[in-house]
Amino acid sequence: MSHGSRTAKNPASLPLDTPPATPTPLTLKQRLLHQVGRSARLRVLNDLKRTQGLCVADLAARMGMSYMGVKSICLDLHKRGLLDTWRSPQKVGRPLLLYRLTQRAHDLFPTASNAITLQILEGAQKLYGPTAAEKLLLILFQRQTEHYASRVKGDTLPERAKWLARLRDHDGYMSDLEPVEAPGALRIVEHHSPILDLLRAYPLVAKLETDMFQRLLGTSVCREEITASALYRVTFSIGG
Repeated sequence: MSHGSRTAKNPASLPLDTPPATPTPLTLKQRLLHQVGRSARLRVLNDLKRTQGLCVADLAARMGMSYMGVKSICLDLHKRGLLDTWRSPQKVGRPLLLYRLTQRAHDLFPTASNAITLQILEGAQKLYGPTAAEKLLLILFQRQTEHYASRVKGDTLPERAKWLARLRDHDGYMSDLEPVEAPGALRIVEHHSPILDLLRAYPLVAKLETDMFQRLLGTSVCREEITASALYRVTFSIGG
């Protein structure tokens, strides 16, 4: 009596689009992107990133959306740990409830350095002495200055400042050229630093950034950094 034989399936013969038995785990950044994948959510996060916090009404006005639509997005992002709230005192009436980014939300924005960069600099110090890391950083910023110098356009200070802000914004610094009341003065405000880990480990980076701005613009530049909670804001006051 013959029994029906079962033919074992050869894995190689399976269709190429056969899903794996278990899903590939997502990285932290991929999980965050999955959570905020809708464009309106990303717009809220980007608008808040370029400020020190906004109320729902101001966000709705900036985005051209309804108050309740923006409020729903903020509540959802707050629930996911991407926003927190604080109350800003007002001259009249109750404090205003503002939304701002949490540290977790900053993982959504670009970075240009990482732990390996820091390890290389630390290794250079151990091998070649305490000034080795500073020398490498100096070379890095010299090359960065040359890179920007070949792209910054304009014969006047305002034109060059506008181009520099545009280039820095393209590189992920979320830069804006803002008006200043003082005659002949300008300021570039940056709301993100892709090299923040480098800046924290080597405070010299702040001076190198300022020197770079001065060489590119041909005038004095003063750098002021404000960090509160997960907020980051650097103002480069130019001339004046």
